[in-house]
Parts: sequence; C-alpha cells; structure tokens
Amino acid sequence: MKKKFLSLSTSQMIMLSFLLCITVGSILLALPVSSADRQAVPFIDALFTATTSTCVTGLVTVTTATQWSTFGHIVILCLIQIGGLGLITILSGIMIMLRKRMGLADRILLQDAFNLNSLSGLVKFVKKVIIGTFIVEGAGALLYMLVFVPEFGARGIWISIFNSISAFCNAGIDIIGSNSLCNYATHPLINAVTAALIILGGLGFIVWWDVLRVTKDFRKRKFRCLTSLTLHSKIVLSVTLFLIFSGALLIFIFEYYNPLTIGNLSLFDKIQVSIFQSVTTRTAGFATVPQEDLTNGSSVVALLLMFIGGSPVGTAGGVKTITITVLLASAVATIRNNNEIALFNRNLRKEAVSKAIAVTFTSFATMFLSTLLLCSTTEAPMLDILFETVSATATVGLSRNLTASLDTFAKLVIIATMYLGRVGPISLAVAFTLRKENKNIIKNPTEKISVG
Repeated sequence: MKKKFLSLSTSQMIMLSFLLCITVGSILLALPVSSADRQAVPFIDALFTATTSTCVTGLVTVTTATQWSTFGHIVILCLIQIGGLGLITILSGIMIMLRKRMGLADRILLQDAFNLNSLSGLVKFVKKVIIGTFIVEGAGALLYMLVFVPEFGARGIWISIFNSISAFCNAGIDIIGSNSLCNYATHPLINAVTAALIILGGLGFIVWWDVLRVTKDFRKRKFRCLTSLTLHSKIVLSVTLFLIFSGALLIFIFEYYNPLTIGNLSLFDKIQVSIFQSVTTRTAGFATVPQEDLTNGSSVVALLLMFIGGSPVGTAGGVKTITITVLLASAVATIRNNNEIALFNRNLRKEAVSKAIAVTFTSFATMFLSTLLLCSTTEAPMLDILFETVSATATVGLSRNLTASLDTFAKLVIIATMYLGRVGPISLAVAFTLRKENKNIIKNPTEKISVG
C-alpha cells in the first residue's frame, strides 16, 4: 500500500489530500456534537459544509452561525485554514516545527504544491508562509475585536478570529448571522479590514516576499527598486488594482440608483460598498448587499470577476490574474502578428500560454457542465444558476439565495464543482510543471488549417 501511495503523481497526491480533509471533516460534522441542537444534520449537508470549507468557497446549505455548535465551528475553521494553505503545507510546517528532516520527495511535493520553479530555500519559504499567515490573521482578528467585542462581548473574540481566518483564506464563511456582513455594509473598519485580508490572501505569497524585498531596498534609498519587482509581481499587482477599481466603478454606476443595494446611501457609503463588492467577488464570498438584488449589469461584472479570481500561490480561487493576462497578451501578439508575447518588456515562454489555455478551458468546462446539470434539476432563473456555478467553480461563495433550496442531486453537483474548481487548476499547473518532452517519439507531419 505504501509503495502504491508513493507511486502516485504529485497532482494525484494533492487531490487526495483535499479529498482526505473533506472526508474527515464530513464525518466530524455529521456527528451530533457538531450540531447546535445536538441533532445530527443530514450527511449531505455535512459533506457540503466540509467541501465548501476545505475548498474555501463559502456556499452553504445551512446557516453556519446557528446550525453548528462550537465544536462544529472549530472543525469548519480548521478545514478553512487547511484548505487555504493546503494540507501538504500544514504537514510540512509541523515537520519543520518538530525539526524532522524533509526528504527530497517531500521537497518536490512542496515545490509542486506551491508551483515554484526551484527547490532552493523551500523550507525557509514554508516557514515564511506559515508565520506570515498567522501574523496577518492575528492582526485582522485584533482589528475585528474593536468592533465585535463591544457588540458581542467575550464571544466577539471568537467571532473576530473566525472572521479573520475566513477572510484571509478567501472562504467567505462567518458565524455572525444568516446575512453575511450585510449589517456592516457601511462600517468603514469592517469593510477595510475584510477587504485588506481578502486582497492579501489573494495576491499570493510570492508577491508578498517580492514587495518586502523591494521595500527594504527602497529604505536603503535605492529609488529605482520598484523596477526590480519580478514580472510575476508586476502583473499581479497591476491587474489586481485594475480589476478592483474598474469593477468598483462599474458596480457604482449600475447600482447608483438601485434602492435595494446602494441607491439610498450617501456618496461615501456608495463608494465603499461598491469597492467591497468588487473585492469580495474575487473569490472571497462575503456579502454586504444581497446578491439577488443586484442589477443585471452588476451581476455580469460579478460573474467576470469571480471567474478570474485571485492570483497564483495564494488562498484565492478562480483561473487567476496571471492566466487571464497571459491569454490577453497572447491574443494581442497574434493580432499584431508578433512572434513573441511580451509583458513589461519581458517575453513569455510558450509553456505559459499552453498552461493558461488549459486552466481556463478546464474551469470553463467545469462551470458549463455544472450549469447544464443544475438546469436539469432546478427551475431557478438562469442568472441565479449561472451565478451559483461560477461561484462554485471559482470557489467564491456568493449566491443569489439559491444554495439552501437545492435538492440532493444539485448539492452533489455543486460539491463536485467546488472540489474540481479548487484542485483542478492546481493539478493542471503541477502536471505542466512535471511534464517532460519525449524526444524519442516520432512526430506527426504538420499541416495547415483555417482558424477563425
């Protein structure tokens, strides 16, 4: 059995690690002790909750705040933290803490889990990821306590910790109530802290260390250090800023006169709600306005932002900012009849384009298939169904109030969609990284075809 396990590919081991977490979480949540009324929930709801927590999605069939006991909340929070960082990262961190030696196989697995290009400094990288995660989550929890402790008393400490971890891991699950953060739609501190945690989790750890390196150089008065950011960081930061503010602007325009969302708010509150909506659609899942009350224009914007998602080597889902940017750059190069695909005066490798196409196609196929299956089992409006499936594929967690009304078959469809949406892009990235060209194979002849 051990030999069979070791013979598994890296992508298979990553997929199995998520599946193991979901299985264990489902069993624990199905126990009576996990339920607030000590009555075991149906296993399908326990499985759904374990999947949405591990895949850091946020879609729920039961109200997290009232359905689960403290034990259940602890299980959910552990699944969120494991899902955000990855079981392999957590286990590696434990090995490092216990000062266990990491073999070459362990290092290669970690390298592939983070989709890194080198084994150099891998242990140090994992340490920085875990320490950095807890520092950011701790800071977020302390800031949340300024609001939640005065409001909820001692329970506000637990709410703050839960919310901080959930926001950083882009899970979108909270234990405040049944309407997410709608009661805090115009609260500047809650908006700012939640948005900051979502963005930091979605930027990716590689960008963290690159920005910190540049910041240190800047403090040494190397004023040209901003140009020394890696191409990866330049793309992530520029695209993230563009998506957040362009999305916020479009939502602000579409919702300006909508009395069900921001129509009756002050100008400042309209701006902060629009910015938060743009941020949370990038796979976070917290809602400060009911998604079913959005105009069609804002819903289409949300669908696009959800599908794109965050950035690689972070806690966010979606096809990722890098993927979309590479596809756009490739399209522009083709239109201009350029042989090289360039960004920020750097040429991209052809493998990057192949990977971007594969990841996007897989995500789109998953979304399309789940949409067809959901259409066969529910009479909900098409926009609600599409919103649900895109949210599940990109592991966002926003819903137009459809999730709780799904039947068992539809729940199983969303469960499978969330799982594939979480592990699919990671596994594809690993598969492309490990792929080696067989130079001995006889190549087929090349022939031209008409495209377009």
